[in-house]
Amino acid sequence: MLVNRKLLNGKVEIDNTQTAQWYAQAEDWGCECGDCLNFLEVAKRGLLPSYIINLLEELHIPPTKATYVCLLDGEHLYQFSYRIAGNILSTYSEREMGGRCCHESYPYGAPNFPTPHFDIEFCVELPIITE
Repeated sequence: MLVNRKLLNGKVEIDNTQTAQWYAQAEDWGCECGDCLNFLEVAKRGLLPSYIINLLEELHIPPTKATYVCLLDGEHLYQFSYRIAGNILSTYSEREMGGRCCHESYPYGAPNFPTPHFDIEFCVELPIITE
């Protein structure tokens, strides 16, 4: 069943059941480079910004199960995404609160994800925990 709602920079329809089923069998983000291990540690400790944690809880997505993670600036600025079953109906701005709804074509972290789907992508500074 698709649910219509406002999400970050757009109006979307979400299939909560298919999204939850995929995340229930998914593993944590799998890259073992230092930057990704830092992201995982931040997520495990609940140190992502509170609006991201709250949104992921609402969507029943574990923060450690990102479908894309990248350190952008070599220091603190991370880009990370989570895939959602459903459709983007409309968008009205580029980003809201450091995040946006978009279509990420790179499937590395979301094999066999149901279609249709879209991604919520965040671009925020995170603490550096691992060295």
